[in-house]
Amino acid sequence: MTLKQVCEELDIHFSRIDALIPEIKSYLPFKETDFNDTEKIKTIDAFIYRFTKVQDRMGEKFFPLVLNELYEYKRSMALIDVLHRLEKLELIESSDKWIEYRKLRNTLTHEYPDNEDEIIEAINLSIEAYVDMKHIYSMILKRL
Repeated sequence: MTLKQVCEELDIHFSRIDALIPEIKSYLPFKETDFNDTEKIKTIDAFIYRFTKVQDRMGEKFFPLVLNELYEYKRSMALIDVLHRLEKLELIESSDKWIEYRKLRNTLTHEYPDNEDEIIEAINLSIEAYVDMKHIYSMILKRL
């Protein structure tokens, strides 16, 4: 996959999340009773799906391809190595923050019906994280 193809895919995900954000923001802060509202759940599920796609594609495809464009990538690099290199190049603010986004993504993709508080917190945090992820994407594209 080329950088252009990954960017086209990410642009679609960002665009679709941007269309959902106004409705999602009207639900904030997300509450336990919202799990009973079918329309809210549809919107939140769509957001979670796109959020996880963005987080995955940026970490697994976009970041390595960016480093490759800069002649900084080696096939043997683990995600943490990619993140550290991006941080060193000042393309991301913090590799630790990206790892937190990864943990957030993992929480969102594992539905624990008996732990709604954790899911609610993750949903609320993911909306903030999305804004930062989109900013990171935009800034990297400007730098390239």
